Amino acid sequence: MKALLFGAPPAEDEVRPTPTDELEVMLAGIPFGLHEIDDARVVRPDWVVTRPILSGICGSDAKLVLGDFNTGDIDNPMAAFSSLPHVPGHEVVAEVVALGPEARGLEVGQRVVLNPWLTCGPRGIDPPCPACQAGDLSLCWSFTEGDLGPGVHVGVITGAPGAWAEQLAAHDSMLLPVPDGISNEAAVLADPFSVSFHAIVRHPPPPSGRVLVYGAGALGLTSVAILTTLYPGVEVGVVARFEAQRAMALRFGAARVFSHEPRLGLVEELAAWSGGVLHAPLDGLPVTHPGHIDVVYDSIAKAETLEVGVRVLAERGKLVYTGVATPERWESTPVYFKEITIAGSNAFGLEEFEGRRQHAIVHYLRLVEDGRLDLTPMLTHRFALEQWWPALKALARQDVSGALKVAFAPNS
Repeated sequence: MKALLFGAPPAEDEVRPTPTDELEVMLAGIPFGLHEIDDARVVRPDWVVTRPILSGICGSDAKLVLGDFNTGDIDNPMAAFSSLPHVPGHEVVAEVVALGPEARGLEVGQRVVLNPWLTCGPRGIDPPCPACQAGDLSLCWSFTEGDLGPGVHVGVITGAPGAWAEQLAAHDSMLLPVPDGISNEAAVLADPFSVSFHAIVRHPPPPSGRVLVYGAGALGLTSVAILTTLYPGVEVGVVARFEAQRAMALRFGAARVFSHEPRLGLVEELAAWSGGVLHAPLDGLPVTHPGHIDVVYDSIAKAETLEVGVRVLAERGKLVYTGVATPERWESTPVYFKEITIAGSNAFGLEEFEGRRQHAIVHYLRLVEDGRLDLTPMLTHRFALEQWWPALKALARQDVSGALKVAFAPNS
């Protein structure tokens, strides 16, 4: 089958465009490209083979392929939970094409969404670990156990190739049926929704509170939609970098959208919006005290975003971050001074919401089916696997392309 492979030299017969600028020089040199690899296989009798229809490009996928993790301190502990080479892609709506002899609950021809976590069940580990028993799938104890090799989810591991390919194999428990009335475009957004949903329902805003969503990529925009739809009394501000992001944040119900730079101006505008009182130090950015932003949902988590977040938060406010970035120094004194809580939020699992405890993706599909949520305007670009070069360019230059969410159509 055809697949996009990361961590291996380009295929011998691949012809790449002649670079015309610095970005294309970088693209020409990355260990990534289209390859012919073995067809997907039923890893165990309870695994399933699917045919991807749409496969999203996650922000972490793009950062890895585009080399964003190659700066700063690269002693990243997550390297212990991945392996190379691998086929990326874990955001996918697909069609079931073959069932292992012990696979249950699925039928050939059925559309499914992938829950990508390679937890105890997919690895054949029984009894499951305490985290899996509790439904905290992203905290599974077994990400390096079994014969699949180290890897937290499909798409970062050699032994379980991802969805940027013509075929995808997964355990039967990892595939959730898509109702007939839900489009492929809506279904492929289940994963980024679920990441943001987990962060928000585990760390909800106070009633009639004021929150800031930092970043307006896929996680930022899904956070805005969740907050404005499911927490209607909350006032939502957004920090956006590109005009297309700004427009979509407003379309999803944001009360205000702020520019990410200059940071001094951003802090001043956030204080004015929230009613925070600014105090200027001898050097550096001012800090609010008192502040009146209850929660910051940071989908970027770079040094500058974390620092702005704690400076504008209310006393005993909360900073929740889903973003992934290389570590850098930032001034964290406001964390101590204002008794701020910082919470990391890792993907999703079984979530409690509106009296139902079920998988985050099931929550999403129900909200879409009930007509309460429509994220499909986010999906702005799609490409064939052979078009990976322009796909990555669209993401790297969102100011030019207007891209928000980009997906591959592996079998188009």
